[in-house]
Amino acid sequence: MSQPLSTLLAVDWGTSSLRGARLDAKGRVLEEKSLPRGIQTVAPGEFATVFVAAFGDWARASGSFCLISGMAGSKQGWVEAPYCPCPAGFDEVAARLTWIADTPPGLPDARIAIVPGLNCELPSAVPGLVSIPDVMRGEEVQILGAMQLSGLHDGVFVLPGTHNKWAQVSEGRVTGFRTFMTGEFYALLSRQSILSKTVDPDAPFDEAAFIRGVHQSHEGAGLLHNAFSARTLSLFSRMSASALASYLSGLIIGEEVRAQDLVKGSSVNLIGAPALTQRYAQVLALQGVQSRLFGAEATWAGLFALSRSLTRSTVSV
Repeated sequence: MSQPLSTLLAVDWGTSSLRGARLDAKGRVLEEKSLPRGIQTVAPGEFATVFVAAFGDWARASGSFCLISGMAGSKQGWVEAPYCPCPAGFDEVAARLTWIADTPPGLPDARIAIVPGLNCELPSAVPGLVSIPDVMRGEEVQILGAMQLSGLHDGVFVLPGTHNKWAQVSEGRVTGFRTFMTGEFYALLSRQSILSKTVDPDAPFDEAAFIRGVHQSHEGAGLLHNAFSARTLSLFSRMSASALASYLSGLIIGEEVRAQDLVKGSSVNLIGAPALTQRYAQVLALQGVQSRLFGAEATWAGLFALSRSLTRSTVSV
């Protein structure tokens, strides 16, 4: 069998941002880059050009192998990478990489593959709906990376963001997950709804107001009612615009966590930006649930672990 690859250009290409890291043979980060060139900013047919502009120097200097996770593999991305069905772990994901057939300009020896993402079926008791599909792109790499970093092979993995994921992992494989549009709902309510008149979404985090929102979400009235309190509390001068942003965040995150089947004394794994994962850890702690936090390193660890399953002969096909 051929020897494992010695270097890797790891890329996370999302909807709004483009991140990359050059990793050595042991998975250590040598350099990182972050650009505001998410797939929404790239015109059809221009992905190769944007990739070369961002990472061409790395690709030429460090070899010719690159793994890309995230929305670059969506229908709106560079090349569509079909989803890998759950249950899925390292082997299943690595076996379904989609290789870029057309060589990017100026990189004649480049070999680039896109990680597929995952899909699962959620059972439904609604007549006419046997099941409802759910999908993720990029989060699967973060989950694999968190497992690699922690040595965990079982548990609940939570990935806060625009579309939050709650994934169940068993024996090193993602068996299923559910998506919550928490981040998008917050953005819509705070910037485009009537609440935008009273909420300052750019205000600094107010922990006390956030916790009040969490507690209010547990009162049982539901988000559609509770969200309106972010307006009335302002109308009657009971909370400032800066505090209301954190209060609304607490309402929405609290509602999301309330929907989970959590056991007091259990633990979950939070993966994402510290500002978000720390908020979730606070909410979970109020329910007696412990948290283990992972950051951006999970993406690089996941892509590196996937690259270890490949060989030079695989990449040169």
